[in-house]
Amino acid sequence: MYALVDGNNFYASCERLFRPELNGKPVVVLSNNDGCIISRSNEAKALGIKMGVPYFKVKELIEKEQVAVFSSNYTLYADISARLMNNLARFTPEVEVYSIDECFLRFKGMDSLETYAHQMRQSVIQNTGIPVSIGIAPTKTLAKLANKKAKKSESGVCVLESDEAIHEAVENFPIADLWGIGRAYQAKLELDYIFTAGQLRKQSEAWVKNKLTIQGLRMWHELWGRSCIPLKEVLERKQAICTSRSFGKLTNNLEELTEATSSYTSRLAEKLRADQSCATILNIQLLTNRFRKDLPQHNPCISLPLSHPVNNTTDLIKTAVRGLKSIYNPRYQYSKVAVIATGLIPEQEVQLHLFTEWNGPKNNSLSKLMDQLNRYYGSGTIRLASEGFKKRWAMKRENVSPSYTTDWEDVLKVG
Repeated sequence: MYALVDGNNFYASCERLFRPELNGKPVVVLSNNDGCIISRSNEAKALGIKMGVPYFKVKELIEKEQVAVFSSNYTLYADISARLMNNLARFTPEVEVYSIDECFLRFKGMDSLETYAHQMRQSVIQNTGIPVSIGIAPTKTLAKLANKKAKKSESGVCVLESDEAIHEAVENFPIADLWGIGRAYQAKLELDYIFTAGQLRKQSEAWVKNKLTIQGLRMWHELWGRSCIPLKEVLERKQAICTSRSFGKLTNNLEELTEATSSYTSRLAEKLRADQSCATILNIQLLTNRFRKDLPQHNPCISLPLSHPVNNTTDLIKTAVRGLKSIYNPRYQYSKVAVIATGLIPEQEVQLHLFTEWNGPKNNSLSKLMDQLNRYYGSGTIRLASEGFKKRWAMKRENVSPSYTTDWEDVLKVG
């Protein structure tokens, strides 16, 4: 049996965790640059606030209904997520972290799974403060479906064990909400008058394979309770790592773009070292605001092969800045820069070049020392001068909450 545990309204729940006076009141969390609604409490949903709607379109309603508004605080959310996943790992050795707020677990040879699920849910709420929903079923697809139903139940738990329970659950379940069905497949199926998971399940195996390819066929088998999608207990090695965020304003200032590129590349280097990977190619892309039809558009990109596979901050920033200057055009107002490392290899498998001099050992030692100091004193305490200090280009976060669990300055004080 598989369980899917999902944090309810996860970002909003994280914000409420340290603001208990907001329990029972509407809360929304905004995307980067305070652009769109990306998380809503149940009370905010009841007001008709839609997921993904631009903030400015519902600002009047939010102010009228006194909705609490927060800018996204991904540092806080990642830390709370780690606590949530660590707590879940106590209940079974077979765990797959699916996303920041979702986790698959597998149970073998266990009875009374519904009782166990309630114990697990109570433990998570008590130890992390995050409300969760738990769906349990013979396959991952059905577990996802059960989780959707659990969210609508008072207990927060839904277990699909018998054929009768599975049949009842899928019969009228909307096809649009089925795991693995995107908008394209939804439109395709609705043309054939298939609107529910039950209707899809009734189709023949050949029909499903023809319409939805092999991935859809696996999903069809899973709807019948035949497990086809295994648990991924070991994370696959990443093929690429990217850091990219929109600026708080449009800019064509080369100094500001250099600071932003250096800052994002520094963060990229930290991710590479954490993944124990080295990059062989660094890609730099500048983007204008595609929604500003009154401004000319320009989205140049360059791929720069590295003379040696690296993950240290110094070498990567030098390469990134060189790439930025080669594609920069002062006639355009840019809204975003993306730095992407590709061609990743394990850092233990780096081969040197016979004809190219490299000062990697010194730069690697410096980067590792920076990591140690930043972990101890806080992110960004030690950084390269090219990353800047004032960061006038930085992302707009007017309603960001403190980093209660990751910054000594923000830890709650009592008395």
